[in-house]
Amino acid sequence: MIYKFKSKAASDLVMLGPQAEQILRIVGKEPSAQGIFEVNSMPAAIKAIEQAVAAEEAAGSTGAAGAAPDDSADRIGLRPRAWPFLEMLKRCHAEGAIIVWGV
Repeated sequence: MIYKFKSKAASDLVMLGPQAEQILRIVGKEPSAQGIFEVNSMPAAIKAIEQAVAAEEAAGSTGAAGAAPDDSADRIGLRPRAWPFLEMLKRCHAEGAIIVWGV
């Protein structure tokens, strides 16, 4: 599934299903074919994403020095995946515009 987030305050944002669903769960929304982010829910969503990114980075920085490299070294973290959505949330909140998907 592909998600297309739309708002009058920002360009459309297209995300692959697994990444979009991860972000939706982080902000407390159940992934679905259609949905909406109301302006008043955006500050909490922004905070939740920022906290999830920080938690992931803190967990990743606790690896043992000199540990053998593994497949996780090639894994793309949450920060670059969430950044476009986080920026969209911030812009839409500042301009008082909702975000919808699946409509």
